[in-house]
Amino acid sequence: MMLDRRRLLVGAGAVGALAGIGLPGVGRAEPRVASDGESWRHLFVLDRDPLYMNIGTVGSPPREVLQAVTDETERVARQAASSYDNVFPDIRGQAAAGFGCDVDELWISANTTDGLGTVLNGLALGAGDEVLTTNHEHAGANIPLAILRNRRGVVTRRVALPVGDNQRAEDYVALFEAAITPRTKVLLFSAPVYRTGTMLPIRMLAELAQRHGLISVVDGAHVPGMFAYSYRELGVDFLAGSGAKWQCGPARTGVLYLRNKVLPAFNPNPLPEFWPTITSTEAYPEAGLPPRTSNGTASYDVAALLQNAGNPNLAQMAGFSAACRVWDRVGRQNIQNHAIGLANRLKAGVVERWGVAALYSPKSDPRLLCAMTTFNPFARPADVLDKAKVEAFVARVLDEHHIKIRNTTVPVIGSATPHYPLRISTHLFHNRRDVDRVLDAVWRVSRAMA
Repeated sequence: MMLDRRRLLVGAGAVGALAGIGLPGVGRAEPRVASDGESWRHLFVLDRDPLYMNIGTVGSPPREVLQAVTDETERVARQAASSYDNVFPDIRGQAAAGFGCDVDELWISANTTDGLGTVLNGLALGAGDEVLTTNHEHAGANIPLAILRNRRGVVTRRVALPVGDNQRAEDYVALFEAAITPRTKVLLFSAPVYRTGTMLPIRMLAELAQRHGLISVVDGAHVPGMFAYSYRELGVDFLAGSGAKWQCGPARTGVLYLRNKVLPAFNPNPLPEFWPTITSTEAYPEAGLPPRTSNGTASYDVAALLQNAGNPNLAQMAGFSAACRVWDRVGRQNIQNHAIGLANRLKAGVVERWGVAALYSPKSDPRLLCAMTTFNPFARPADVLDKAKVEAFVARVLDEHHIKIRNTTVPVIGSATPHYPLRISTHLFHNRRDVDRVLDAVWRVSRAMA
């Protein structure tokens, strides 16, 4: 059974949201705060006490999303509704318009981990083939890579990423290029990096992969809902993201962009060999799928094969549709400008109080910015190596100042042990006063623990 088509129409703001989206990594202007956020807070039921600044872990669904999930859950229960063989062309089409791709290129997955595992398990990799990645990746990529090593003999090689504000986008590209070998088949990286909030330049790294004939895979867990990118224009082969973080959809929703046609303006390389390993499509041909296209017309809808898997959760799909509708109405570029603009204010405050050396996130190169800020809050910088002390710091910020943040674990070049800096996220339901409040709170705890 299809969901009500009237509830799935793309919001009028979708076209406006796509207008003016620049290519990432090629001189995007530094974002500015578009609003103080007060006009958008009414969209959410999120508690104001404690102040929540950990969207990098999970977002908060707007009221409209909650209502859509509730209504659809009740309808499914009342009607004992199922939806076998439904590939949701309406919802996928709506989301694809907002994300800048075609419906055959977008699978609404369970989460980023689901997307990454599906991609890595579906690529034609064998013994001795190399995946080039970084030392800052999430388990959602690291575990599938370990399985490929154990099952097929695939080799993982890692680039050690620098941290802080001493790099430009070109420096990261040079690090990857220097590490490519004749055995390299896949370039896999996170953007943004969840440990530091470094927005690796996706378009520039995609062009690097294209020049060397590599498959590009992006752990873009934090891209949907934070950035107003046109996914097709990024030029990557695969990008997996979360629907429940910055996109503020229901839990167990995500997106996977799969390049499904050859468009020379964005990526002229042949499509990679990819096997959609989990599908319930009974029409799947016994002789196998047709050859993937070599031009701008898809030979089949690869995303639909992945979408057709048993009886889906209709309430989650309805909620994800509603979340995309809210974002398209507000305007994805407005949301990007607001969230990253607030992060810029936060970074400036960190530099003013602690100095630029405290930052693990970039600040100066606008191509490396995102809405997550990671820094060392301690008066004695070496305390950032003490995990227990960092966790006590986070607890005091919550207990004494009613602000919820978190810390991350960061491998740092030249350090025998990892660092445990704070990570703070700014988003649509925050404003300048929230940023100033968290700066004051962290500063006070820092002085108290000195």
